[in-house]
Amino acid sequence: MRILSSFVGGRGHWGPMEPIARAALDVGHTVGVTCQQSMVEQVRKAGFDAWRSGPDYDGGGIRRPLIKPNQDHEDEGLRDGFADRAARMRAADLLKMEWDPDLILCDEMDFGAMIAAEKLGVPYASVLNNASGSFIRHSVVGETLNEVRAEHGLPPDPNLEMLSRHLVLSPFPPSLRHPDFPLPPTGHTIRIQDVVEAKPEEPTIYFTLGTIFNTESGDLFTRVLDGLRELQARLIVTVGPHIDPAEFGTQPAHVQIEKFIPQHEILPQCSLVVSHGGSGSMTGTLAHGLPTVLIPLGADQIVNSQRCADLGFGKVLNAFTTTPDEVREAAVEVLDNPSYRQAAARLRDELAAQPDTSYAVRLLEALT
Repeated sequence: MRILSSFVGGRGHWGPMEPIARAALDVGHTVGVTCQQSMVEQVRKAGFDAWRSGPDYDGGGIRRPLIKPNQDHEDEGLRDGFADRAARMRAADLLKMEWDPDLILCDEMDFGAMIAAEKLGVPYASVLNNASGSFIRHSVVGETLNEVRAEHGLPPDPNLEMLSRHLVLSPFPPSLRHPDFPLPPTGHTIRIQDVVEAKPEEPTIYFTLGTIFNTESGDLFTRVLDGLRELQARLIVTVGPHIDPAEFGTQPAHVQIEKFIPQHEILPQCSLVVSHGGSGSMTGTLAHGLPTVLIPLGADQIVNSQRCADLGFGKVLNAFTTTPDEVREAAVEVLDNPSYRQAAARLRDELAAQPDTSYAVRLLEALT
C-alpha cells in the first residue's frame, strides 16, 4: 500500500502522525511525506521520503511580543490561515503530485489534503492533533471550506462530513475530549507513545513553551523562570531552537536551560510540568501521570486548558498578567495537593488501555 502522509504546520502536527507512519513503514508499506518546507529536512532525518507542499508556518524564529490570548483571534487564524489559505495551496500542490497514493494519512487541520483525496477518489484518514476536540468547529471553518470545495468541483458539504468521512485516529485519552464534541462514528482511540509512571529521584519541574509559541511569548519565559527558580526543586527548561539559553544569564546549579531535550527523556524524572498547554506537550505530560500548570498562549491551548481545569489535573494561569509569585504559588499548590496527580494518573491509565499503532495500521489497511 502506498500511503501519502500529509500535514500542515510544524512539529505539533507531525508528532501524532509520525508513529503511525513509522508503524506502516515497518510492516512493509510505502510511505511518503509532504509538508511545509521548514519541516522537510526534519522528516527526512527521521527516515522518511519527504517533499514540500503548501505554505510555511515556521516564522523563521522571529521574536514577537506576547499577544493577549483570545479565542476569537484564534478562530480567525484557523479560518483564514488553515481553512482558506493553507487548504487552497495544499489541495493544489497535492493534486499536482505524481505519486499516486492508495491512501492519504493527514492531520485533522490539513483540509487541503482531504479535498485532494476526495478529488482523486482515494480514501483518507485524519490524525487528531487537538486534544479537547473543540478547536475545529463547523461554525468557524464550514463556509470557507465549502468555498474551497466548490473551486475543485466538489459538492457542498453542509455538515462537514469531509472531516471524518473514512477514518479518524485520536491519540488522546477519551476523557480529555470535550463532551460536547464526541468522536465521530469513524473515530478510534489509539496510543502512539509509551505510557510510563514518572518516578523522579528528586523534586523536578519541567518548563516548556513548545517549538512555535516560544518565540511569541514576550517576557513570559523570564517571569516563569523567576517564579520557579526559587523553589526547592530541580528545574529543567527548554526554550526551542531560536532562543539562546545564555540570554537568561547565569543560573543556580539546580536550574538547567537547554534549547531542546526529547520529552521522553525528561518526563519520566519529573514531578510537575509547566507548559503552554499544546496538545502534544499536555498529552506527553499525562502519559506519565504528571500534574501540570498551564499558561495558554493561543491555538488549541485555550480550550485544552479549560479541559485541564474541568478534569482537575492542573491549574491554569493567564499568560498576559501572571507574575513570578503567582507561578510559584500555583506550582506549590499542584505539587502539594495529591488530587492533581490522582486526576492525571486516571488519564494516564486511560491512555495505557488504548490499542497501539499496529491497530491503527490495520484500520488503514482496511480502508483499501
